[in-house]
Amino acid sequence: MPSLSTRRFLHIVRASAIYDVLVTAPFATPWTFARVARLLSAANQSLGGAPLPAFEVFHVLIACLLGSVVIVWSVLRLVHPSIRFGRFDGATRVLFATWLAWALALTGAPILWLFVVPELMWGVVQWLPVEPANRSDSASPS
Repeated sequence: MPSLSTRRFLHIVRASAIYDVLVTAPFATPWTFARVARLLSAANQSLGGAPLPAFEVFHVLIACLLGSVVIVWSVLRLVHPSIRFGRFDGATRVLFATWLAWALALTGAPILWLFVVPELMWGVVQWLPVEPANRSDSASPS
């Protein structure tokens, strides 16, 4: 399998961080989450699924905590992209995709496909081999 250049790989790390900011920002506050939850429910119905269950305060809290952590993690990868952070992000995305697939298997909610596919794709691409040239602290292949 051909290797990616360090520069190309760091571009992928930044792109995944931008994707995360765009997708996750609505999950970071209770007010934006209320709107996105309604939109996700409507989208799930338009894809042939059932309305999503109502979110109680603790569900919203967990969603907002997750959204906040992902936003901070995304900013870190934008400001300091590295192979190491890309590898950690790839592993995290495979875990996220696993739990999304678990929820998909239990609920059949078609909206989950819109999350599981990109998570898995970002996870896989951030585990592609990187050329060993130009190993610096900001691009260490750990």
